[in-house]
Amino acid sequence: MGSIVYKALIRTVLAIALIWYLAATLETRFLWIIAAALFYLIVIYPATSQFKKFQESKVKSMEGTLCATCRHYDETAVLCMKYDKHPTPDYIPCGGNDWEPKQKGEYY
Repeated sequence: MGSIVYKALIRTVLAIALIWYLAATLETRFLWIIAAALFYLIVIYPATSQFKKFQESKVKSMEGTLCATCRHYDETAVLCMKYDKHPTPDYIPCGGNDWEPKQKGEYY
């Protein structure tokens, strides 16, 4: 998930540079509309689509595992909050020793 943020920051810098260049060369009253559209197309849309792909691949693969039923597991970040490590279907950070069942209605 850090790569999504890193790429979004790089695209933000590129978008700002492009908008700055367009502001210097174009003299139009629609510059803010063009800038907003470019920022959406270059930064926001790719970041949200990458995040959706991340959720589909990581979160869906963790369903039905021991970590998915533990109270220390955070579904949004695919992270064991107790050990601060990312579990996979083949790797459980605690080895099952610190597993605690989620209480009914318990969400992080």
